[in-house]
Amino acid sequence: MNAALGELTEVVSRQGAVLVAIREQVAKSIVGQTVLVDRLLAALLARGHLLVEGVPGLAKTRTINALAQAVALDFKRIQFTPDLLPSDLTGTTIYRPQDGQFETRKGPVFANLVLADEVNRAPAKVQSALLEAMAERQVTLGNGTHELQRPFAVMATQNPIEQEGTYQLPEAQLDRFLLHVYVDYPSIEEERRIVDAVITPTSSAVEPVASAQELEKLSDLLPQIYVDDRVRDYMVDLVFATRDPKAFKVRDLDGLLEYGASPRASIGLGLASRAQAILARRAYVTPDDVKTMASDVLRHRMVLSYEARAEGVSADEIVNRILAAVPVP
Repeated sequence: MNAALGELTEVVSRQGAVLVAIREQVAKSIVGQTVLVDRLLAALLARGHLLVEGVPGLAKTRTINALAQAVALDFKRIQFTPDLLPSDLTGTTIYRPQDGQFETRKGPVFANLVLADEVNRAPAKVQSALLEAMAERQVTLGNGTHELQRPFAVMATQNPIEQEGTYQLPEAQLDRFLLHVYVDYPSIEEERRIVDAVITPTSSAVEPVASAQELEKLSDLLPQIYVDDRVRDYMVDLVFATRDPKAFKVRDLDGLLEYGASPRASIGLGLASRAQAILARRAYVTPDDVKTMASDVLRHRMVLSYEARAEGVSADEIVNRILAAVPVP
């Protein structure tokens, strides 16, 4: 066992060196946002998708674009609007009368990285078309089914400060996202660097330092990452604590949760923790990996009660209380 783990550690460390190079390239174009970059990489490694929430102007689009350049991935940005149609996303078939044939025209979802900008501005049919492509990794056009590219990841953004003319994603659909990440304002030092970079631009072109095949090789290692039984139990305990806080002696949660996280949360926590281990170039998961990913995996999978919203209790606060109460192996 130890010999096999040692050999796998060497493989992960060697192949994981490309992740360091990717981060360095993205940093040429982006000031800060290290957490967002790492979560994007984690979603790619775990073959999952990312929901990002933050006010405008925090370089969400620029970050995913820089990552796509660093890995030489095909990148498409879709601005979601109330008049968007599902075919604007997935594509359509067009009849050609000159030869009596149907021509398939693929939509922007046929890319490695897809940015669904302000996903909550599109109506339910468009959101469902996107989520179906995310879940099935294929699109049906006419009578044919077309596989999406690999790797394939969707980063959907939501604007938290403007809700007029938006269509809130149902909780059941939110559950399809592996991670839900909050992007905060930069620090004073970071913002000064941003201003300096705009006033005095320098040559900071992002160069490709990895390939889609290299990312896929790292993703293939994910199921081999070792997770001790005690760490597995810890993951499940965290999820169960959202459903029955009293059983895990989590204080002050009475009446704050209508529904706890679904089994997808346990699966997502396992995948995200393994991805975090690879990002750290390790072949095993630690409890700290689980803690690092817990908020991003759980915050969108819990339904807070009216009392919680009235008292201003956030999903993150609930996760922090659970992390403090559930024993760490």
